[in-house]
Amino acid sequence: MRFKFITKILAYLSLIIAFFMLLTSLVGFLLKEIYIAKIFFYITIFVSSVAASIVFLFRRIKKDHISSADGMLLVSLGWIVISAVSALPYFLGNCTVSYIDAFFESVSGYTTTGATIFGSVENLPQTILFWRSLTHWLGGMGIVVLTVAILPLLGIGGMQLIKAEAPGPSVDKLSPRITTTAKYLWIIYVSLTFLEVAFLMFGGMNFFDAVNHSFATLATGGFSTKNSSFLSFNNSYYEWVVSVFMILAGMNFALHYKLFLGNFKVMRSDSEFKFYISVILIFTLFISWNLYDKLGEGVHDSIKHAFFQVATIITTTGFASTDYEKWPVLSQGLLFALMFIGGCSGSTGGGIKVIRILTLLKQSINEMKYLIHPRGVFVLKINNTAIKKNTVYAISGFFFLYMLTNLLITLLLSLSGLDLLTALTASLACVGNIGPGFGLVGPMDNYGFMTDFAKLILSFGMLIGRLEIYTFFVILTPYYWKK
Repeated sequence: MRFKFITKILAYLSLIIAFFMLLTSLVGFLLKEIYIAKIFFYITIFVSSVAASIVFLFRRIKKDHISSADGMLLVSLGWIVISAVSALPYFLGNCTVSYIDAFFESVSGYTTTGATIFGSVENLPQTILFWRSLTHWLGGMGIVVLTVAILPLLGIGGMQLIKAEAPGPSVDKLSPRITTTAKYLWIIYVSLTFLEVAFLMFGGMNFFDAVNHSFATLATGGFSTKNSSFLSFNNSYYEWVVSVFMILAGMNFALHYKLFLGNFKVMRSDSEFKFYISVILIFTLFISWNLYDKLGEGVHDSIKHAFFQVATIITTTGFASTDYEKWPVLSQGLLFALMFIGGCSGSTGGGIKVIRILTLLKQSINEMKYLIHPRGVFVLKINNTAIKKNTVYAISGFFFLYMLTNLLITLLLSLSGLDLLTALTASLACVGNIGPGFGLVGPMDNYGFMTDFAKLILSFGMLIGRLEIYTFFVILTPYYWKK
């Protein structure tokens, strides 16, 4: 393991963050928020100087290949370093009372969780609001993927980085060259972002809000420029547009690429996509009926609110169009169930992921078949391809670690004085990168009231969830450090 080489790559990552801080500083000057713009500029100079010094110091450190072990450590440290650096504007700009608050907000941004410590985001400088949304957007596709795409001069095996960091359990290479694959993903990502901005502005949303909400939507993040999220707009058009783009963001981006090439048949053959859409439609149908029956909402409003909240929870975006804690118990229970699913593999969404849920569901059905026909041969297939037992074991292990992580975090949060509902859903919301939960962390609430201990626990919970559990826990084992 080459620690000097890893340090050099982390310095490159910091330089990339410094570039986007400089961009944010320019936005601040354009918005005539001179004080906060200067804060970003000064931090840019400081971070750039330190990072450039490290790069220069280790300029002779080279490596032609990066191992899986190196990739896991690099990615884990990478997310921590960029979150720590990106927290500085919140703290030095006097937006937070402590650095821990700033770190929580920064981690929430990059992990696309959308959990916030701010009670009133509308009182924040617009430059800070832009920075929050930008961290979402960068974290959505992955700052490491960005690095591999635009810095091929690093000379490392980029697939090891993407496998360690990618939001799904598998990564489809769209091109033989990993840098080209990363560029394809970013082109699709940027194109969808511009398209959503155009749609929102067409409906009357101003440019600033359109950009910020598009950043948050495509990243499945959930940071809004309004205290009550989309409830503040009270605009059905916005909600329908964002609902559609949330679902698009929750899809596998490799599927987007195939659709872009005109291969529409893939939608009928992709098992994960069909299951993903089926879950959305079924849950929307039941919640719509429940809202119409119990709350007396009109047909349009029932379907609109149900569709929006189903989309925002399953894709782990975390926007809100209404206070779902006022909904009937059945509807709340269905939303709670969606917190265990997440987006598709290869998407910007968090959670367990649709492909894992589908695999475990099919394996459970096969196990029941074995009980009836002990000598039968039942093959588990996804996309008409047989899934190896090792893959099923890996998914089972992931599911166990995911649930164990949430159990441990729930218990730790309980020690800080939180009630069980708040502790449990806060854990699920942060590890699943969803954002809002139930109880004291509902859609109209925030995480600012929590203790510093709870915020640190949840910050690392967000990072663990974003790194797909295994990547983080592997580096904690003694076997990892053995040569």
